[in-house]
Amino acid sequence: MQYNKLGNTNLNVSRISFGASSLSSVFHAVEEHDAIAAVHAALEAGINYIDVAPAYGGTKSEIVLGKALKGIDRSRYVLSTKIGKYTDPNQYGKDELDYSEKRTRQSLKESAERIGTDYFDIIHIHDIEYQSRIHAEWALTEGLESLHKLKQEGQIGAVSFGIYPMDLWHRIFNDYEIDAALIHNHYCLNDTRLLELLPKAQEKGIGIINASPFASGLLTDRGPADWHPANSEERTIFANAAKICQDFGISISQLAMQFSSQNPEIPTTMFSSSNAKSVLRNIEWSEESINLELLEMVQKALKSLMNKQWDY
Repeated sequence: MQYNKLGNTNLNVSRISFGASSLSSVFHAVEEHDAIAAVHAALEAGINYIDVAPAYGGTKSEIVLGKALKGIDRSRYVLSTKIGKYTDPNQYGKDELDYSEKRTRQSLKESAERIGTDYFDIIHIHDIEYQSRIHAEWALTEGLESLHKLKQEGQIGAVSFGIYPMDLWHRIFNDYEIDAALIHNHYCLNDTRLLELLPKAQEKGIGIINASPFASGLLTDRGPADWHPANSEERTIFANAAKICQDFGISISQLAMQFSSQNPEIPTTMFSSSNAKSVLRNIEWSEESINLELLEMVQKALKSLMNKQWDY
């Protein structure tokens, strides 16, 4: 496994990183022992960066991750979680956004207890766009100020955001001080807008974390979950692209992982899986040479949806 410096942080992260959202059955039903085995497989294969959030499964992902990491030396992994978005464990989709300093400090204490750690290397301010402009401004003021204060106190490491809209990313990169950025669904087969941010990231030393190489399920043979905003016509376009890959004898997920993970200017690409075999397969795919002819054909098939802004 190759390791890269994450911006101007003192962190060296694996080229492939592990997102823990799937540990809580966000995408499909998961047995806890399988989820724990997936985390162990990632660590044994050399992945050293793991990300989670209290919103994933209404804290379930953090709880399962804590069980998986029990007894594993803390020096073996870089760990991040998120603040600001909290999901009711009994009602999927019912989210509370709170970027106050009081809730942030409380949240990090609770996350630390669930996972069994006393320190987070990175904290991402989570999904500030999900409800209203008021919430976004709250996150950019009190939320960000709270994390900088916690960093100065030595309680956390790098300060970051984990959001989707490109207009907000440009604003943050230009106007605010952050150490890292978890950018999802913007460097994959159907969206390459993350590249727009690289010059400013290099100028300011912001560490790029590229998440969702499979475009939230669009770039899989199974297709996205029901909650994905893609309509039936758009889903058909992605299914046709998957068929092109099948005709070449590979999965569209394989091509997607190769494409997203092989840009040398991007320190790490993050995927999520609750299956140990899938974890190892994704790592293997990331190390294989990409078929440029197939890449051209698939991106041509997806041209009408290239860089589409999805309403998550």
